[in-house]
Amino acid sequence: MPPRAANKTQSRPVLNRERLLNTAIVIADSDGIGALTMRSLAEELGVKPMSLYHYVANKDEILDSIVDLVFSEIELPSVNANWRPAMRARALSARTVLRRHPWATPLMSSRTNAGPATLRHHDSVIGTLRRGGFSIKMTAHAFSLIDSYIYGFTLQEAGLPFDTPEQVPEIVEAMMAQLAADAYPHLTEFSVKHVLKPGYDYAKEFEFGLDLILEGLERSATQ
Repeated sequence: MPPRAANKTQSRPVLNRERLLNTAIVIADSDGIGALTMRSLAEELGVKPMSLYHYVANKDEILDSIVDLVFSEIELPSVNANWRPAMRARALSARTVLRRHPWATPLMSSRTNAGPATLRHHDSVIGTLRRGGFSIKMTAHAFSLIDSYIYGFTLQEAGLPFDTPEQVPEIVEAMMAQLAADAYPHLTEFSVKHVLKPGYDYAKEFEFGLDLILEGLERSATQ
């Protein structure tokens, strides 16, 4: 007589809200936010879809909650931090987190039910700028400008046709092979003398632009 199969119910991890939300993030990270449905989440967890409603009211609550978890991963300034290095560190951290969770970028400002990590994040950023001498108006300008840059760069970066600097030469050379060099002289020059140079890394553009923004904000805040 063959041995009895193990009881899957007994070996399956206990379902709770934390496991549900972490699994939702795994699905979104691997397949995109469009792949996250109550059915796909239930299948991944190995439960019936109705079981999920013991822990969340609906998909909107899941989206609100996983966005809040993403915010919780971003480094926040310490209370006594100087505003400029603090905003720089926070921006670098935010970009790292959003590269890990590319689906989150379009959702970061669209959710109307902000969770505790989201509120703590915003309060910390505003407080750092205010302690740095920014007026309420300049704080609003700075917060909007920095976040627009972070989100915009992250979206653009996620859409690039390469994932690593090592892939760039092959892709650019393939694109250039389809073009007549004399038809697009400036693009050709830019590609040959900059993009195809050893050591080119598009990711470095983020810090260059960020430092220009912070420098400009520092000048504007003291005027």
